[in-house]
Amino acid sequence: MGDTCIRLQADIGQIKSCREKLKANSKAFLQLGQVLALAGNEARLKILFLLEEENELCPCDLSDILGMSIPAVSQHLRKLKDRNIIEARKEGQTIFYSLRSEHLKILRPFFKIINHQNLATV
Repeated sequence: MGDTCIRLQADIGQIKSCREKLKANSKAFLQLGQVLALAGNEARLKILFLLEEENELCPCDLSDILGMSIPAVSQHLRKLKDRNIIEARKEGQTIFYSLRSEHLKILRPFFKIINHQNLATV
């Protein structure tokens, strides 16, 4: 069977309403799309998860935890920072990274799923 639509009559009100909902939420769709695109990489998702769990971490901490080189961790952090998903705070020579609060709201439900699955397997 093809991609043919067989409806008898379009619901113009529904179509208009849905278009208005999409338009009203266009900024949220853009923001979520950007966050999910970057979080789609396993290493970056782990970094985001750890930043949510620990509030802030430095590249050395993340390198030790993830078993990755500091340059590899820094590259992921740069991508997340360039998209304003994380923010940096300098203390002496050390830079600490944390999740921006507006993205935490988006990511927290995903992290709850991860934590819940972990508890279910224990």
